[in-house]
Amino acid sequence: MVVPALIFIFVFSYIPMSGILIAFKDYDIFQGFASSPWVGLDNFKEFLHADEFRTVIRNTLGISFLKLLIGFPAPIVLALMLNEVRIPIFKRVVQTISYLPHFLSWVIVSGFVLTMLSADYGSLNIALEKLNLIDEPVNWLTIPNYFWAILIATGLWKGIGFGSIVYLAAIAGVNPELYEAASIDGAGRFRKIFSITIPCIMPVVSIFLILAIGDLLSAGFEDILLLQSDIVRDVSDVLDTYVYRVGIKNSLFSYAAAVGLFKAVVSVILLTVANALARKSGNSLW
Repeated sequence: MVVPALIFIFVFSYIPMSGILIAFKDYDIFQGFASSPWVGLDNFKEFLHADEFRTVIRNTLGISFLKLLIGFPAPIVLALMLNEVRIPIFKRVVQTISYLPHFLSWVIVSGFVLTMLSADYGSLNIALEKLNLIDEPVNWLTIPNYFWAILIATGLWKGIGFGSIVYLAAIAGVNPELYEAASIDGAGRFRKIFSITIPCIMPVVSIFLILAIGDLLSAGFEDILLLQSDIVRDVSDVLDTYVYRVGIKNSLFSYAAAVGLFKAVVSVILLTVANALARKSGNSLW
């Protein structure tokens, strides 16, 4: 059963790694891979000295840290809350409603957001006008100060339900005798959550936190690409969208490959450091 997955990974992940070499070349699509001249680290130096470097890194780290700070604990909190629900029908309904957005593509979700925040017919502007909170419609997605908040809120709505599945499974594996013993000792619900549930699921939380830290330079691609515009480019351009723009749109393949390789190397370093720190608590990937 594992063989098809291994073949898939080998064909689509390992074989294409040879293409990383174009990051060290001045790749010309007409000359071909072998004939393109070798330039060493010139593409990396060009990126480090580029005018967009600080902006792209700032946006990438800013959005990633917000997603980690808000988006990482949110599924855990939802799982803890659902675990305390004692009405099965209500619990199933909430789970279903919270899971559904995950199965919608970012194209559909971005369409919802663009429609809801539209200055002409957006439901948010209509509601705020009726409540006399604004005098005229606001084009929210063209205001740089609001872009990060809209992006984080949209991602949270889309992923919180599906992200809670793993934590609900971990909570289901907690020994019921621990709760029974705590009840005998007079522990209430909150005491059981903080003294039993959270400590028991910490190994799972630690693993996902390690992966999240290793993924800090992946602030997002589809969500940002579909919601951004030239007006908010200064606060929305991250490494992935930057690679897409310079690599695909501007045909700077070697330069884009260098930026992508830079991101991959830093991500591996972050993952290794996070795993080393987690190993001290006994919860590590390797």
